[in-house]
Amino acid sequence: MTNLIAPSDLPPPLPEPPVENLRLETVMGALADPLRLTVIRKLLMESEGYDHACGWFGFDRPKSSLTHHFKALREAGLIHQRQYGLERRSRVRTEDLDARFPGLLDLVRAWRPE
Repeated sequence: MTNLIAPSDLPPPLPEPPVENLRLETVMGALADPLRLTVIRKLLMESEGYDHACGWFGFDRPKSSLTHHFKALREAGLIHQRQYGLERRSRVRTEDLDARFPGLLDLVRAWRPE
């Protein structure tokens, strides 16, 4: 996988747990929700390394519901989020998750929604 270097003019990431504090039970709890699992899989399979706003996913859900799910993913340590004006954009913490839980993201990539 290519290491992407963020330009220096990007907004800072929102608060997230450091890699050494990532807990398997917390990560798995966040991934137990099918919508959250879909978010992570879509980012892994289609994101091309860019930060994406909630609208990119095409979910027919209220914004407040999506905000809750993305916050749960960020607080579990699955995604980085940055605030761009009024929107938050997300990206999977691929390197951190691969280092802490080898093979986990491969399982997410292999999952197929029913």
